[in-house]
Amino acid sequence: MTAADDSGQQATPAAADRQALEIALFPLGVVLFPGGVLPLKVFEQRYLDMTADCIRNEMPFGVCLIASGQEVGAAAEPWQVGTLAHIVEVDVPQLGIVQLTVRGGRRFRIVATTRLAGGLLRARVTQLAEPAERLPTRHAALHTLLQAIAAELAPGQLPPPHAFDDAAWVGYRLAELLPLAPLARQALLELGDPAARLDALAAQVSLQRLIGGE
Repeated sequence: MTAADDSGQQATPAAADRQALEIALFPLGVVLFPGGVLPLKVFEQRYLDMTADCIRNEMPFGVCLIASGQEVGAAAEPWQVGTLAHIVEVDVPQLGIVQLTVRGGRRFRIVATTRLAGGLLRARVTQLAEPAERLPTRHAALHTLLQAIAAELAPGQLPPPHAFDDAAWVGYRLAELLPLAPLARQALLELGDPAARLDALAAQVSLQRLIGGE
């Protein structure tokens, strides 16, 4: 039996193997999107060990929104779709604390999890497809909105490369920049069709303008 990606298409066994990874998970109260930048303060021993292991082996870890539980303490249960987090900056301001900057890579779906003795979650995951699609003309208003938001951001908040004509990139950037609840962001992350994600964002923007009386 072959695996299916999030578009519903069947993947060959060889292709499925190339998409499979085993990674550590970092459940958080925020959603990381592909191409997004996220600062993290790491101080729990399980995540300090995870960070050292990822740096040593040049591997990403997985960021997932928490489905139940808390960020600190007993391991939380994550939502099944998350994003690979690639470490791009590391700072150690004091002993026992590491400041990370990570950048979102591919989305993934959890296949199985293992809870280690120290509380760290490891998972076997399948990377999800990222269809290449130009921004539909019907969403020109979202293109304009993102450019207006980008013009107000401080340097570094929307790091290059920019792709204002790419449907997935525009959707992910608006999903992280608009004032949305974490569960709404998670729903947008799980959508496999960039155009469908833009449709959902357009509906959110229209609703916010309606509520705001604009």
